[in-house]
Amino acid sequence: MYALAIWDPRTEELLLVRDRMGVKPLFYYPTRDGVLFGSEAKAILAHPEAEAVVDREGLAEIFAIINTPGHAVFKGMHEVVPGTIVRFTDAGHSVRTYWELTAHPHGDDLDTTIARVRELLDDIVRRQLIADVPVGTLLSGGLDSSALTALAAKAFRDQGRTERVKAFSIDFKGNDEAFAGNGIWQDPDTPYAVEVAEKCGAEHIIVELENADVLDESIRARVLRCQDLPISTGDMEHSLLHLCTALKRQVTVALSGETADELFGGYNWFFDQEAVEGDTFPWYDAWRRLGGLDTMKEIGLWDRLGMEEYVKARYAEALGEVPRLEGESGREERMRELLYLNISRWENFLLDRKDRISMAASLEVRVPFTDHRLVEYVFNVPWEMKTFDGREKSLLRAATADVLPESVLTRKKSPYPSTQDHEYVRALRDKVAALLHEGSPVLQLVPAEGIQRLLDKPLESYAGLGGLWGTRAVMERLVEFNTWVTEYGVRVEA
Repeated sequence: MYALAIWDPRTEELLLVRDRMGVKPLFYYPTRDGVLFGSEAKAILAHPEAEAVVDREGLAEIFAIINTPGHAVFKGMHEVVPGTIVRFTDAGHSVRTYWELTAHPHGDDLDTTIARVRELLDDIVRRQLIADVPVGTLLSGGLDSSALTALAAKAFRDQGRTERVKAFSIDFKGNDEAFAGNGIWQDPDTPYAVEVAEKCGAEHIIVELENADVLDESIRARVLRCQDLPISTGDMEHSLLHLCTALKRQVTVALSGETADELFGGYNWFFDQEAVEGDTFPWYDAWRRLGGLDTMKEIGLWDRLGMEEYVKARYAEALGEVPRLEGESGREERMRELLYLNISRWENFLLDRKDRISMAASLEVRVPFTDHRLVEYVFNVPWEMKTFDGREKSLLRAATADVLPESVLTRKKSPYPSTQDHEYVRALRDKVAALLHEGSPVLQLVPAEGIQRLLDKPLESYAGLGGLWGTRAVMERLVEFNTWVTEYGVRVEA
């Protein structure tokens, strides 16, 4: 993972280079006499020639959850697309792609494929544990983080290291009593994490948070400064910042499981017929069914930003990028499309979130599943083989079956934990109510009656997955947008 800026004094050329999967961010902003560049938008906006302006398209990127590669939201600013080199000379600038996913036939049988995935993972984890500072893992109790933790512990033993790998988990105080299962969060994570640590011999550290920790206004402000955009999902980012801060007290580097779901097919939408057959981004279809789009329409933002047309255009653009395999058709062709959409778009959001928040705590998070060798290999494994036993991430389960407890191997995917305390929702509603004050920047986009419609919804509408990704998600964005416009001095052109 890297983001590089190289100045060649012989040719007077500037090269901006970003890693293949886009783990590290890099932006640029052409000016009249040159170019500004940096790993964060705020670094560029600190220059007097850079203006913090967001137009209708930038707003659609924020509220439609598209994550278009190269799009930086701020008008005139660009993101270096993963796997590309941007060259600047006196004559202007050009972009060259040095790496991209390609489609080719998969010739290995199932047993060979499973063995190859394990061989790659063993090598990747061993390489990413190399450091002259303490290294640990992020352990949620799900398949991805459990596999990395178990393989890291095995690597420690194989190398004859006497210390145990440190594995860090997060939990909310009282979560055992307050937890309410649903279609996605079926049971608490902590018992699984404990079992994994015991089986592989990791030193397990549980970071327990109070509800007040994610309600802390200073944490919300820090998360916004980390991300530079009002794209937070709320308490998930707040708790992640607390977790990374706790890790930094004991380790400097941590391995994390991002990209496994996108690569091996871990999300529900890979198995949802309506999403598979849909004509939009699969997570977008899920957001629609969870009520997020209805909420956007209720408050008037959907039509205000022309999001229907914007999403359709971006979806068509993304499909045009998908590498095609000659002779592939039907379900295999469609699943290749969905995998590409997840790897090239959805993953952007998750990698960016983890990198920014971890670096704010001075913690270096490494993501083994983004290794290009693994990505290139697994991307071309047929969907039928990826799901050979009818479950999500079948290949990953099979490749790590010998190092994981049976409970984790048979557990369905569970997302990053979120607080289920109603106190958080009440505090969020209070923040939304404050948006009704005259002069609130968000009123440029959403009329007061639209915000009032959110406040009129019963408390129960914020509960469960539908609440988190529906009403509550929209409220989080509006609150953050209001602060963002003020703190960053953003001029809205929409």
